[in-house]
Amino acid sequence: VQLQASGGGLVQAGGSLRLSCSASGRTFSSYVMEWFRQAPGKEREFVAAIRWSGGSRYYADSVKGRFTISRDNAKNTVYLQMNSLEPEDTAVYYCAAATSYGATTAEAMDYWGKGTQVTVSS
Repeated sequence: VQLQASGGGLVQAGGSLRLSCSASGRTFSSYVMEWFRQAPGKEREFVAAIRWSGGSRYYADSVKGRFTISRDNAKNTVYLQMNSLEPEDTAVYYCAAATSYGATTAEAMDYWGKGTQVTVSS
């Protein structure tokens, strides 16, 4: 099972980035795909999640209205569109997969991908 995140980079405050997470190695239709982030010296925190099947999604309060999670089932890829970025969004972003809908803790994830760095300058 592999999850591969990409799309990070350096952007000015107010700008946008789109992260991608490609999944391979098994069928993820029964999983919930999630994004987490970890800033230096901080715990890894939940950002957003989406079900492969049905598309139900939920977000951390800190990103509601600015970030949008979506999926392309044909490409086995999940996206995180990040708009109105703030310096506080600077972190390494990780994609993960969980079997439990509603799970928002790192410990509940079954699979992890390597992270991609997002840096927002002020």
